[in-house]
Amino acid sequence: MRLLLDTHAFLWFLAGDPKMSTSAKAAIEDSANQSIVSVASLWEIAIKVSLRKLAIGEPFDTLIPRQIRQNGFGLLPIGVNHVAALASLPFHHRDPFDRMLVAQAGAEKMTLISRDEALDAYGITRLW
Repeated sequence: MRLLLDTHAFLWFLAGDPKMSTSAKAAIEDSANQSIVSVASLWEIAIKVSLRKLAIGEPFDTLIPRQIRQNGFGLLPIGVNHVAALASLPFHHRDPFDRMLVAQAGAEKMTLISRDEALDAYGITRLW
């Protein structure tokens, strides 16, 4: 199964945060699954770090690439097909980063790892 990690799921997994659900953690750790992080999530993290709304303990350009590599995560760029899918999404959700993740999960036929139940309105597969 191909898993697209929502930004909070990526950060909570890295931190070993107890807010991470047992089933989401198990799916990410399952070597039969491919866990992927979107550039949209990295963009969101970078913005929050620069605004000092998120502390990650190390420089972004050190921590994030190392964690992606160490955890064997794939990196999903934002393609024209993802932006096209985004353009046709209804506004069930207003957060631009979550909307991009929904568009990417739908276009790539991936399961989105997210605790945000509001994303279910888009008809994508969500696991938490």
